[in-house]
Amino acid sequence: MGNKQYTLPDLPYGYAELEPYISEEQLRTHHDKHHSSYVKKANSIMENMEKAIKEDRDYDVKMTAKTLAFNIGGHVLHSYFWPSMGPENKVSKEPVGEIADQIKADFGSYERFKKDFSEAASTVEGSGWVVLTYCHTVEKLAIMQVEKHNDVVFPEYPILMPLDMWEHAFYIDYKNEKTKFIDAFWNIVNWDKIDERFKALK
Repeated sequence: MGNKQYTLPDLPYGYAELEPYISEEQLRTHHDKHHSSYVKKANSIMENMEKAIKEDRDYDVKMTAKTLAFNIGGHVLHSYFWPSMGPENKVSKEPVGEIADQIKADFGSYERFKKDFSEAASTVEGSGWVVLTYCHTVEKLAIMQVEKHNDVVFPEYPILMPLDMWEHAFYIDYKNEKTKFIDAFWNIVNWDKIDERFKALK
């Protein structure tokens, strides 16, 4: 499989730096086991596919395509997720810069946006994500749910802020009380990073 592979990104903060909102144990399990697993599986699938093609033999194309999309989707979403957070004493409590202006324009207020995003997160069915994205066509922000890792990454809808609502993201800390996890998330959102992503779209 050539020289390039998917790699697990380092966290932009220490494992204990998101406490008390996300514990060190929760973060280590999520990053080092779950995200790492998606990376390893994606690389393995790519390697096996390349080997089959090189040897000119058949392989289960349908299953390969499905599992590759699942694992790469998990890798991409998590790679956006980690920098979207930061230690409480190093992040703004509310949106900053251009993203703050856009949220006000599209949702009326930060509080309304926060309410809608939280509701979208709490109503994710089964395993999935909620993401803040921006549509270039209508030039508006949008909140979308993502089933499992099936994020259709259209150029028109780049990810600005994702929130992982799989149980593995919060169960150690919050058990089945996912609304407490959502409430905790707002304390550690890295609005500077979200604003940086938004400005890059322009």
